[in-house]
Amino acid sequence: MSDFLRISELVLYNNHHLVAFAKPGGIPVQPDQTGDPSLLAMGSSYCQTPLHLIHRLDRPVSGVVLFAKRPGALQHLHQQFRDRTVSKSYLAVVAQAPPAPEGELLHYLAKGKGHRSLAYDEPREGAIEARLRYRTVGQSDRFFLLEIELLTGRYHQIRSQLAHIGCPIRGDAKYGYRRRNPDRSIDLHAWQLQFDHPVSNERETLVAPPPSNPLWDALTEGLVNPE
Repeated sequence: MSDFLRISELVLYNNHHLVAFAKPGGIPVQPDQTGDPSLLAMGSSYCQTPLHLIHRLDRPVSGVVLFAKRPGALQHLHQQFRDRTVSKSYLAVVAQAPPAPEGELLHYLAKGKGHRSLAYDEPREGAIEARLRYRTVGQSDRFFLLEIELLTGRYHQIRSQLAHIGCPIRGDAKYGYRRRNPDRSIDLHAWQLQFDHPVSNERETLVAPPPSNPLWDALTEGLVNPE
């Protein structure tokens, strides 16, 4: 019952075809080797129907996760992801300022040891192109808040690309940040997801509020939600 009550507080969007939750950092989207409760299992229990996975967030990442309730909706959304008509915007906290306040990053990502993604400046065998846009939208005396638009969807893309330019995400020890966050989350948040509704074809925009703690509250003060 506690899982049900908790998941009910995370609902962002719910209809006959789709449901979206604001995933806290540290919760797996789908079952993993730890056996910890997953968002997929808790969401299926809440909706009283098996949910279908449309996309994923890494376990340490927070933010919008969208599930399908019906096979037709699943197929429709999968096609949108393949066609790159889904828009995804993230927020990331870093301790080092990027080379410019805003810009586009182009790297080539390859699989590395320890389930890491390695970024390279030039093409190489086995590496795939990865692109993102970023802009600095907040700053404190120690940290910078970046808004990131994914132009491609690669494994650990944001984590790897930011680390490659000397800006590892706060808490992301896997990619070079000096220490982990106590709850093993990282300060990367899937802020906004835009897609076309599978039946009405209307453009939908889902926004997950950033984590609520003193650091995020300070960095996001005055931040305008995307439209």
